[in-house]
Parts: sequence; C-alpha cells; structure tokens
Amino acid sequence: MPPHMLERIARDADDPAMRDRARRTLALTSAQFTERRTTAAGAPSPSEDFVPDRTINDAGHREELPGRTVRAEGAPATGDQTADRAYDWLGATFDFFEAAYRRNSIDGAGLKMISTVHYGEKYDNAFWNGEQMVYGDGDGVLFTDFTGPLDVTGHELAHGVTQYTANLEYYGQSGALNESMSDVFGSLVKQWHLGQTADQADWLIGQGLLAASVNGVALRSMKEPGTAYDDPQLGKDPQPAHMDHYVETYRDNGGVHINSGIPNHAFYLAATGIGGNAWEKAGRVWYDTLTGGSLATDADFAGFAAATIQTATGLYGADAVETKAVSRAWTGVGVPLEANG
Repeated sequence: MPPHMLERIARDADDPAMRDRARRTLALTSAQFTERRTTAAGAPSPSEDFVPDRTINDAGHREELPGRTVRAEGAPATGDQTADRAYDWLGATFDFFEAAYRRNSIDGAGLKMISTVHYGEKYDNAFWNGEQMVYGDGDGVLFTDFTGPLDVTGHELAHGVTQYTANLEYYGQSGALNESMSDVFGSLVKQWHLGQTADQADWLIGQGLLAASVNGVALRSMKEPGTAYDDPQLGKDPQPAHMDHYVETYRDNGGVHINSGIPNHAFYLAATGIGGNAWEKAGRVWYDTLTGGSLATDADFAGFAAATIQTATGLYGADAVETKAVSRAWTGVGVPLEANG
C-alpha cells in the first residue's frame, strides 16, 4: 500500500475514525518497514527438497505477531476464507518461483513461509516484515481484504526475494527499483497462475482491493502508470511512466512507491515487445539481473537498465529480438542507456 494514499485519507477523510485508522496504519507500517530493512539477508545452504512449508497464524485483530497458528502445511482448510486464501496464495507464489526459475522458496533454500491474517482492527495494508507476511482485513469502505488479490501476496513475498539477493536499498531510485521488482513478480505470479500471455494480462497491481465506492481499478497500473485511480478520498494516482515526470520528494523514502511506475512501465514494454508468456523471457532477464550477484545495492534506474541489457545479451545475444526489446523499453521510459555504455 503506497503511503501517499494513507496520508490522503489521514488528512482529508470525512470520517474521523477513518482518519485515525489511516494514521495508525501509517505508524505501524513505518515501524514494520524499519524492521524489514534491518533483517539479516543471509541465506542458508540450498536444499533440493522443493516443497513449501506454510504456516498461517491469526492475530485476532491484535497488533502482535505472529499470532495463533490456525493452519500448518498439509492441514485441511480452516473454513476462514481469509486464512485459507493466504495459505493458497503462499503456495501459488512458491510454485511460481519454482516452476519459472527453479527457486526454492523466498531465500532459494526452502525458507518457511509464514503469514499472519486478521492483523489489527480494519488495518489497511499488507507487508513483508523481513521474516513473514502480514495481512490486514481492510476497512470495508475504501479497501477490501488484503488477502484478496494474488499479486499483493506475490508483491510482498518478492520483497523477500530482493532481500535475499540484491538487497536493494529502500530509498530513492534503488528503493523504487525494490518496489518495482515486487510489482513485476507480483504481476508475473498472477499471470502464471491464470495462464495469461503478456498481451492478455491486465498489468494491474491490487485489482479488486479497492472497495466498490472508490473510483479506481487497482493500486497501480504497469501498463498505464498514473491511471489506476482518481478518487475524492484517495486522490489521483501519482505514478509517472517516464523520466520526464520523475517526482523529486523526501517523502515515502524518496518516492519509492511513486517513481516505481517508471521501471514498472519499462518491464511492461519489454514483456509486450517480446510477447508470449512474460515470465519466460522478460521475467527471466529481470530475475537473473536481480539474483545474479553483480547488481549494486544502491543501483539507480540507468544502472539497472544497463544490467538488464547485459543479462539479455548473455541469454539471447546482442542482436536478438529479446535484447532489442529490453533496450527499447528503457529508452521508451526515458532512462539514458548511454550513461552506462
């Protein structure tokens, strides 16, 4: 959940209770992001046993983790749709990374996948805290249950993948890349789960999360950044799609949830330019770049763009359609490739 949405609610919502909940959510989320940044990123030795190990906990609307365990790996459904959906979406994300990239869980070494549901009272967010997933139920007025969209789970768990690989610093352009990597793989998890090609996908993040009263379709659009919502209570989607509209701000760790629209759109352009299943070629380029070990933790957009072109060249050749599509994608969003040539 981008903080600018919550800040708008905290400042302008007509309902005082909603303003208070937004302020509380901002405070709790800020604390959890701090915890995530300070979690050790070292991974244990790889395991060849590629099976998920899921645990679902219930916070009982308290703000304490991990909560009471309600479902362990292999146990039957609980009957609580939120808990069972969290279990299913952990499995779908695990299966995606294994099937697409032969990755064994979040850390590549069989990390246990833990989720806590029913966190807080009408908590309007979901997050990865460096060790586990946490979901709020939403307030029911502006946001629905955060376990609903599969790509929300995929997005947050991809923060874990980034944590255990490139560990991109969560500030400025490297932070926007961190957010973008989560949107990329969150969208790819959904596309893989639905069997959609790049042309068939909606490229929306959080589709279905906005309540019926909200004028919007999702939290973000990778296809058309800046168009996901335009609502009196949430404001207008501020994401740029091009460097000409890059937002300079000290808020949100230097605008990580806003400027991520630029690399998001670059991936969309690359994936649709290549065609077919986005996780197979464009996704492979982004995944290998993230996990290859050479990406600087403070990489900026130009540095990441150059790294993806180098990866694509290694995979497909300098003159390949795939490599040219990646290069065109970055120039298409105004990222200067010559700065890294």
